[in-house]
Amino acid sequence: MKLKQMVLAVGLMLLLPSAVRADEGMWLLSLIGKNYADMQQAGFKLTPEDIYSINQSCLKDAVVGLGREGMPFSHFCTGEIVSDKGLMTTNHHCGYGQLQRHSSVSHDYLQDGFWAYSMDQELPCPGITASILVRMEDVTDAVVRTLSDDMSEAERAKAIAEVSKEIADDAVRGTKFQASVRSMFNGNQFFLFVHMIYRDIRLVGAPPSSMGKFGGDTDNWSWPRHTCDFSMFRIYTAPDGSPTAYAAENVPLRPKHHLPISIGELRDGDYAMVMGFPGQTQHYITSYGLNEVINVTNRLRHDIRDVKINILREEMAASQATRIKYASKYASCSNYWKYSSEQNKALENLNTMSIKLDVENEYRDWARDKDPKYLRALELLSRAYTERRPYAESSIYLSEGLWNGPELLNIAVVLGNSVIAALEDKDNTDQRIAAIRESMVTPFYKDYDEQTERRLEAGLFEYVNSHMDQNFCPQFLGDADRKYKGNWQRCVNDMFAKSVFANEATLLKFLQKPSKKAIEKDPLYIAGKSVQESGKEISKQLSNIQPDLVRGNRDFVDGILQINRYRRLLSPDANSTIRLTYGNVKAYEPRDAVAYSYYTTLQGVMEKEDPASSEFAVPARLKELYAARDYGRYANSKGELPTCFITNNDITGGNSGSPVINARGELIGLAFDGNGEAMSGDIDFEENLQRCICLDSRYMLWVIDKYAGATNLINEMTIVQ
Repeated sequence: MKLKQMVLAVGLMLLLPSAVRADEGMWLLSLIGKNYADMQQAGFKLTPEDIYSINQSCLKDAVVGLGREGMPFSHFCTGEIVSDKGLMTTNHHCGYGQLQRHSSVSHDYLQDGFWAYSMDQELPCPGITASILVRMEDVTDAVVRTLSDDMSEAERAKAIAEVSKEIADDAVRGTKFQASVRSMFNGNQFFLFVHMIYRDIRLVGAPPSSMGKFGGDTDNWSWPRHTCDFSMFRIYTAPDGSPTAYAAENVPLRPKHHLPISIGELRDGDYAMVMGFPGQTQHYITSYGLNEVINVTNRLRHDIRDVKINILREEMAASQATRIKYASKYASCSNYWKYSSEQNKALENLNTMSIKLDVENEYRDWARDKDPKYLRALELLSRAYTERRPYAESSIYLSEGLWNGPELLNIAVVLGNSVIAALEDKDNTDQRIAAIRESMVTPFYKDYDEQTERRLEAGLFEYVNSHMDQNFCPQFLGDADRKYKGNWQRCVNDMFAKSVFANEATLLKFLQKPSKKAIEKDPLYIAGKSVQESGKEISKQLSNIQPDLVRGNRDFVDGILQINRYRRLLSPDANSTIRLTYGNVKAYEPRDAVAYSYYTTLQGVMEKEDPASSEFAVPARLKELYAARDYGRYANSKGELPTCFITNNDITGGNSGSPVINARGELIGLAFDGNGEAMSGDIDFEENLQRCICLDSRYMLWVIDKYAGATNLINEMTIVQ
């Protein structure tokens, strides 16, 4: 082979996203047969039909996407059905918001855990949905035939939306299913997904947070882990089995399939696959996009959230009531605060930018004698990312620092606009105000602390004002800076003294005799509207640039698909649709002279115990059971109680709670985290370092059985050796 051809061949291999490597790939279930030989080589014992079938029960029927009312296809976590009565397990952090919602100072389920020892003790969780895939179908031809090359991106998007709605509507007509058409490979393929979506979900059980969040921020995104990261829910249906909202007469779901749970020995090299609803990966991102991820998204998100997290830590440590109110908010904030920092470290350590640049150089060599659109794709992306940089930065300052950092600017606008609309509806004002009190005011202020909010606003206002490009800064910040000369706490105190939104009492009093004029003069409402106006202008500029990004990415990925049409299987990026990844239980060596085992045990919990740290507290009951070595049938062959293990499966956000399944289709664990050394995995999978951190099913069952004494739950699950 000539030297130039050899170099090109190597380059084309680099072009392949890591999905072609044995351990990576978020594969669509209906196409899994194409991977069957590789899966068998890894140790798989079943057939593709055992994973996905529309004619018989199969593994897909036991995998649940957790969503929210109104956004059922945007899954925030995954669960799995583990009994013939609709019992479902997921991660503790996935159920954390519901535990917090039901907690109070007198019933602190976050601190003490919660267990329903009979079905009548289970707690309803309105607003949560559980989605189970019925079928999926490649509808690319039906969508693409409505498109043409001379369409603008706006026209193309409109045509896709229209035909997608027609396809989805036709698929579910006359049924109780719901459907959506989703884009794959950056708009080069399209798939129909049909789901049954259940709306009556009830909390069944969870260990105390000292176990479910053991290790806290310190251990997050790291191995070894000892976190008992699970919670339990149950799916209910109408008596006829159809999905419906909560009702006393509803009955437990009778699923088509539930996963048996293995307590057998787990060994290094054993087959393991993960099924779930991963949120988003960017394996096809170019160097231009990667630069934005590193230097804009991750850097700014981490630095701004750092301000918020430090304030929340102090306030939560000082008050149990504040800790309960802000527990879920803190967990949500801190997760991607650390993720952003760890991903940037991994991207630098693994030299991901150089890899992307090499890919693009070889791509250009391939594209020179092809359709001009392929070379033009990188030109479009280069220009678009350069143009959008100042707007992307400003957008993050607004969202992280002002709109979603503190809470009252957002809620003041939402509540204020709702009250104004109610006042303008003269015939129904009283009813609408009453509805606002019940559905908006009471739920928000239940988990709100005025002192904490004052500190958050002062800290974040100061940070944003001193770091954000003043050309895009909201007007209220500039006005306040000039008036208060940098004394942001005094600024915030004055705003609160004059605002009806400062606390629940002042707002409820105002709602007895509301006025549009008072709302429009309210300082928190004015500040919120100012942020909103700045956001609209920035969004307008980003929207003007977006068509070039969309077109450039679509054509770039199309080029990669063309290159590899007869060479390799490629998997599309994650987009919250159900996927399967397969690999093996596997130890690893992250650094020189450092080697990690593939599993941890309860002994490690005791070794990490630190009574002075809330992150490493160990409940007295757990210590008693450990001292007695009362592990029952859940011990391994060495007499240890396994707690967690690792595999080389490819996962990302949304996979939290996903079932980890062995070669025989049995549940062996719950995926809950990744390792910091390979946090680049959403962008470039590193097969030697990438690990999926999983809760061992034996630890979960032992906690349910021995720690909680919830034998009612043990008895309804299918447990196999």
